[in-house]
This record gives sequence, C-alpha cells and structure tokens, in this order.
Amino acid sequence: MTREEKAVVIDELSQKFADTPYFYITSASGMSVDEVNQLRRLCFERGVEYRVIKNTLIKKALETLTTDYTPFEESVLRGFSGVMFHPESGKVPAQLIKDFRKKSGKDKLKLKGASVDLSLFIGADQLEILVSLKSKQELLGEVIGLLQSPAKNVISALQSGGNKLAGIIKTLSEKE
Repeated sequence: MTREEKAVVIDELSQKFADTPYFYITSASGMSVDEVNQLRRLCFERGVEYRVIKNTLIKKALETLTTDYTPFEESVLRGFSGVMFHPESGKVPAQLIKDFRKKSGKDKLKLKGASVDLSLFIGADQLEILVSLKSKQELLGEVIGLLQSPAKNVISALQSGGNKLAGIIKTLSEKE
C-alpha cells in the first residue's frame, strides 16, 4: 500500500469515526474463514459495518479527532483488529458480539475496546455493561413515562374519588 493510498484510507476512516458515535474494536484472530463469513453475515443482517483495518491506520485516524483516544493505544490497538460501526445504537454491536460468542465459542471474537457517545470502554469485561446500555429512544421513553405518571395518578384519583363521593351521597340520601 502506497503512502497516498494510506492517506486516503486514514481520511476515510477519520471521517467514519467522526460521523459514527458508536464503534467497537474487536479481535477476531484464530477464526476460520467460515466463522469470519458467519460474522460478516450477522453484521450485515443487523446493520453493523465490519472492517478489518491495520492498527497504525486506526491510530492515525483517531489522532485526527478532537476526542482523546490515547487509552486505546496501550491495549486496544494491538494484534489483529476489526472495527464495527453502527450509526444508531451502541448496544447493537455489543449484542452481536455476545450472540456470536455464544454460538461460536467464547474465544472466537473478543471485544478490545469501544467508543459509545465519546465514552471509552476498554477490555472484554466491558461487554456486559455495553449490552445493558439503553438507546436514546429507550431513555426518552422512560423519561416521558415518568413525566406522565403523576398526571395519570391525579386523573385516576379524581375519577375514583368522584365515584366514591357519588356513592356516599346516594347512601346518605337513602337513609332519610
């Protein structure tokens, strides 16, 4: 690969990192061709872009960004690296890795690091945390539900109180 080709790849990659708030760096070393094809098929089905890229190119692309990705240099950008991009959710690639590992074996696909909304997660032990993350839509739904619940409680109390009051008045009127 010539310097010009590397420069083009670095520019393209830095643009991809800047535009995509959710990316995962994985290690797929030791996988057979069939397993890699299964991984790519699963990525395609779930809308995840998966690319194998040299660590030096990833490092140079990350250096062009305003966010500090230097913690990735120590442990994440070592060995064989594949990058997963998802434009809408930080949870989808994590769930994909978990499902693939369950199906193919725990040693096949390893999470090395992830960037979710500019927060860094380093190490395979972070996978469960990433799977449990909620998307923006889920969080908005919860907030809206919390905001609506007091109003619903007041309305239901008024409606049930009206029935009780009518029952009390009816009982008092029947006594006389």
